[in-house]
Amino acid sequence: MTSFPTVGPKKRGYSAAQVDEFLTKARAVFDGRSTGLTAVDIRRTAFDLTKDGYEPSAVDAALERLEDVFAERERQRARSELGEKEWFGRARELAQVIVNRLNRPDKHRFTRTGPLTLGYNTAEVDRFSSRLIRYFAEGLPVTVDEVRTVTFRPQRGGYTEAQVDLLLDSVTDVMLAVR
Repeated sequence: MTSFPTVGPKKRGYSAAQVDEFLTKARAVFDGRSTGLTAVDIRRTAFDLTKDGYEPSAVDAALERLEDVFAERERQRARSELGEKEWFGRARELAQVIVNRLNRPDKHRFTRTGPLTLGYNTAEVDRFSSRLIRYFAEGLPVTVDEVRTVTFRPQRGGYTEAQVDLLLDSVTDVMLAVR
């Protein structure tokens, strides 16, 4: 089993037991001994924080590499089942849905939280959205890692986090699909 550096007894890191259990499951799926784990599942995986846990940045980096491997396998499988043209057609359709959302006016791209509820800072999300629009329209360089790791400050009355996160997941899916 792969082990990661730990954060030490006075800090909190990812639960070693949970990480190890997840990686055991991932290995079984990768080796074909099990099913039921996808690249999206890997991206959405979260672990409890515990004292003397694994260093989060090391685990996150490994999960990103694992997601890339699973996404590549899924892409190859889908291409062989659907055919190259159909596969890219679906990726283009998803990209168009994303672009349609991103082309909405600033401060109106996503549903807003109530005035007393925290959401994502609208100006920061809109700035990143503008980069993504340029990525899709002009080929501006944006990496999958940038999309995976972007963070936004909280803001009362900001954008609903779930909607923004879902769009970022979709952007990641499209970027991985066309690599």
